[in-house]
Amino acid sequence: MADGFGGEHPALDVEGADVPPSLRLATPGDLEALVELEDRAFPGDRLSRRSFKRFVERKHTSSLLVLDDSGAVRGYALVVYRSGTALARLYSIAVDPTAKGRGFGLQLLSAAERFAFARGCAVMRLESRPDNTPAIGLYKSHGYRQFGLVADYYEDHAAALRFHKWLTAEPPETVHAGRRAVPYYPQTTEFTCGSAAMMMAMAAFDATLTLDRRLELRLWREATTIFMTAGLGGCDPMGMAVALARHGFAAEVFINSSEVLFLESVRDPEKRAVMTVAQEDFRDQAKALGVAVNEKALSRAELRDVLDGGAVVLVLLSQYRMLRSRAPHWVIAYAHADGRIFIHDPWLEPDDDETPMAAAALPIPEDEFDRMACYGKSRLRAAVVIKGRTQE
Repeated sequence: MADGFGGEHPALDVEGADVPPSLRLATPGDLEALVELEDRAFPGDRLSRRSFKRFVERKHTSSLLVLDDSGAVRGYALVVYRSGTALARLYSIAVDPTAKGRGFGLQLLSAAERFAFARGCAVMRLESRPDNTPAIGLYKSHGYRQFGLVADYYEDHAAALRFHKWLTAEPPETVHAGRRAVPYYPQTTEFTCGSAAMMMAMAAFDATLTLDRRLELRLWREATTIFMTAGLGGCDPMGMAVALARHGFAAEVFINSSEVLFLESVRDPEKRAVMTVAQEDFRDQAKALGVAVNEKALSRAELRDVLDGGAVVLVLLSQYRMLRSRAPHWVIAYAHADGRIFIHDPWLEPDDDETPMAAAALPIPEDEFDRMACYGKSRLRAAVVIKGRTQE
């Protein structure tokens, strides 16, 4: 995130977003003014005209608020969202350096929060350079707390301080209190969400584990169905449990189907035959290894209980509700609080230039999570619970 403090336009008409009349949504007509403001506000790490244009056009995934002072663009705040989650991210905020000391930064920050809250978001996150004292002072005075640091984040290799603020009442039990630390790892291919999620789960119990592409592809080879709806296959829940067991982790499967999975959209008979053999082999291996298999879905209450007990859970989702893709997708759930499940999503959306900041520690309302955790016409629900190393 960047933070720079130094015709007819649409009003902010989202219900509940009470903002000053000088603030409005950006339009294509603001692009040149925004680029000029960006150049004045930042020495580097600037948003391009193309990026501003994309954010203006994608109002379902972002809100670009413009502070219009006497007909001149004096500042902006850019908030990005992930569909289906309760997370908003202050991607960038800037005030014209010639307009310092007039309270514009606070106006923009407050408006961004109200706008995000009106869209159902519970948490606002942001990043700041450690040497940006004015911005950090504003955030802290407005209730933001630092919760992390990302090394080598900016163009000049400066770190980024991570801050967050609950837009609703903060849960009495904070997300990280008493929870196992789960590092984030993004998948590096279109088909390795399962192995990336497995790596994060393994690293939660083994801090010495090296998370790299070699391990990602190795685990995928050990757990893949070989084929899937298109292209290479994803990971099967039994295959994931088997791979985890062979690597020394205690895994338990919950699945509401005894059928061969993911065949409904695979037409090629040879691919279907190969997928069937692979999955039958995984089931035989799971039985031989003593992997516990529950022929039912993991309930909401059970999910809460295993998370409270220090486990992490690999959950199969449909990507449709977040990314409008009907592909099966694995994520890792590691905590719950205030009626929300917290996940790391290994997928970073390339069209939105997403970074791990956008996909890690996503708070998802439990009702929405239940809808996401259901794939295909068969209403498949699958989860793999990891409770630690087998020798623990």
